[in-house]
Amino acid sequence: MTRSLDLTRRFLLGASAAGVSLAFAGQTGAQSAAGPRNKLVVVIARGAMDGLSVIVPHEDANYRPLRGALAIEDSLPLSDGFGLHPSLAGLHALHGQGQMRFAAAVAIPVRVRSHFDAQDVLENGGEGLRQQTDGWLNRALAATGGLKGLSIGAQTPLILRGSTATSSWAPGGKTGSEGRIASLLQDLYVEDRLLAENLAAGLQTEAQAMAMGGDARLARNDIAGLGQAIARLMAGPDGADVVALSVDGWDTHARQVSQLQARLTGLDQVVSGLRTGLGEDWSRTVVVIATEFGRTARANGTGGTDHGTGSAMLMAGGALKPGGMIGDWPTLNDNRLFEARDLAPTADVRSVFKAVLRDHLGVGRAALENSVFPASAGQAPSQEGLF
Repeated sequence: MTRSLDLTRRFLLGASAAGVSLAFAGQTGAQSAAGPRNKLVVVIARGAMDGLSVIVPHEDANYRPLRGALAIEDSLPLSDGFGLHPSLAGLHALHGQGQMRFAAAVAIPVRVRSHFDAQDVLENGGEGLRQQTDGWLNRALAATGGLKGLSIGAQTPLILRGSTATSSWAPGGKTGSEGRIASLLQDLYVEDRLLAENLAAGLQTEAQAMAMGGDARLARNDIAGLGQAIARLMAGPDGADVVALSVDGWDTHARQVSQLQARLTGLDQVVSGLRTGLGEDWSRTVVVIATEFGRTARANGTGGTDHGTGSAMLMAGGALKPGGMIGDWPTLNDNRLFEARDLAPTADVRSVFKAVLRDHLGVGRAALENSVFPASAGQAPSQEGLF
């Protein structure tokens, strides 16, 4: 059975790379929770999002001297002396409705500036590099006892890999041979109940993606459409409860101003698409946006920033309670910068994730400290009353 499952993964990943959106695994044997279920979307901004441009500390006297030409002068007002990048107008509107919160200075538990290493820690949920081979979000699904997980993209990210079965959807639509491939796979799996059920669940997910829209394909620049398509896969009693989405392109070593404007506009459109598409389910939804590390407080010589430490985390959703900043602000004083170059974190990302999992998805303390985030008893959930 193990060999068959491995072969299936390789085949489906290869098919996805060729444009075939069939890489799904069913949630076999899971029991659905009674009644409407809370929803969670975790967005990973890969490449190290510059938190000092996203959550702008405009009342910190050192911000403009440090940032120079990168300083954001027209930020949208938040609370606690902070502003939001002007490309995040949709998120700012949510903040005005009490549906958006932010942490201004968070980081993973180890201090590294390698994208590969930092993303591994962010997603495995351990105390250090490669301490876990599966992802904390998959382990959280196991702790909930039946919520449905979904990854968006050709490959399931580490954060959602593990022993709990999940589904995946790769935007890009069908190829002319896809129906033939599906038929061949159904014939191949006729004697294997588990694989047959998984394939059936995958085809059902693809059908959900096409529902109401008539076509699973998305234009490369249709970011709002992506959010709405994901929402269709989450809506209703049969929809996914926990979704992982990766957004690339945040490694802004040069020409940061224009790059961030484009990336943040797209991110804002994804959240807006989710809100529109989820309808009444939005009231039970939380979207968390995190990155592997931040960027240097000072600009470099090419109009960008280099790999740093502390960054921002954003939360949005109808399930949030109104409020201000999560955690503390370390200031940008020279003697408070980490290694004299980076925003110093005041909170561990695991503390924020713990608050979300505990209060929004109902994951218990023992599971959070021992299985979801192993050996993390010293990192309490960041805040009460978020939901």
